[in-house]
Amino acid sequence: MSLIVQKFGGSSVANAERVFHVAHIITDTYDQGNDVIVVVSAQGDTTDDLIAKAAQINPAPSKREMDMLLSTGEQISIALLAMAIEKLGYPVISLTGPQAGFVTDSNYGKARIRRIEKERVENEIGKHNIVIVAGFQGMNRYDNITTLGRGGSDTSAVALAAAFHADLCQIFTDVDGVYTADPRIVPNAKKLDEITYDEMLELASLGANVLHNRSVEMAKKYNVNLEVVSSLERKPGTKVKEATDVEKMLIKGVARDNDVARISVVGVPDSPGVAFRLFSTLASKKIDVDIILQSIGRNDSKDISFTVSKGNVEEAVKAVESLKDILRYQSIERAEDISKVSVVGAGMQSNPGVAAKMFEALMDAGINIQMISTSEIKISVLIERKNSTRAVAAIHDAFLADLPQ
Repeated sequence: MSLIVQKFGGSSVANAERVFHVAHIITDTYDQGNDVIVVVSAQGDTTDDLIAKAAQINPAPSKREMDMLLSTGEQISIALLAMAIEKLGYPVISLTGPQAGFVTDSNYGKARIRRIEKERVENEIGKHNIVIVAGFQGMNRYDNITTLGRGGSDTSAVALAAAFHADLCQIFTDVDGVYTADPRIVPNAKKLDEITYDEMLELASLGANVLHNRSVEMAKKYNVNLEVVSSLERKPGTKVKEATDVEKMLIKGVARDNDVARISVVGVPDSPGVAFRLFSTLASKKIDVDIILQSIGRNDSKDISFTVSKGNVEEAVKAVESLKDILRYQSIERAEDISKVSVVGAGMQSNPGVAAKMFEALMDAGINIQMISTSEIKISVLIERKNSTRAVAAIHDAFLADLPQ
């Protein structure tokens, strides 16, 4: 007997028909002799609807109350799915995140999982119940409900798989696996049979909307057997693992991230400690910084540019403004009409010329590069957002057009 964790996103349970479709997937897995833990997201656009309702009441509610509100979306999903499984004649119980033992810190809106208290879920599995768990949520030490932020249900599922040493963790989505690019903007994108944790982590961090990066980090840390599969079709998906057999692929994927903004601090002193003061202040505000570019100092000054998510722009600018007397900068510039486009692949570690080939593709497409960031297995560029779709297609064609479908 195996223990399998299955996660279903909001589109997979968007209406009654899809709820019953998911119920059949779960009960088929159960009928094969497996214990099953299921993690579910809020239905369809429920979370966005709840955010809109909150805005009608209070444009600036406390983060605690927003977590209290947003957690209800997943509770609707788990109850409806449990009812569907009950109707099919199977033993089932739905549990909220706190009931399932998720203990988090108190960082409302983007809480981190501290531990999972396993007793309740273990007892339900011991009774051979199918256990349906609300993703995206937990409880802090003050008994307040918290939410895990973007991609929280993926993280909930992988955390359960790690805690219970599951034989398999399946992430069901409305696509049938991980593709070399978003097939909605690159029609000839190819599905990958397998991808490494590191490659998937980079793609997830760079805008690929299949798995959230926090869930991939956790899967890699605890060596979770992870698979991305379709909730709409019964067919093999993409396995995410430590190493793959597809070494001949130089690049595994091209990703685009539109949730990015650039902030430039112009004319700061060309002296030691400036970068430390700037980025330690941003870190103290829990603002994640991605690409950083510092110009060569001239005339005793330099410029520092960096990127943040759009949701952090205002707070980041305020943090920089608070340093005006210390940094003595000339001005702050911001740009939000930009995109980050990236190539990812472990194969580039041993193959020179990847950057040149990527830049050539952008040059041929007439697309200018604003900033560049590299690591061992990825290259990212910042470009104007209006060019991002063309950029992804051009880069994909340069590296991946000749792959068999």
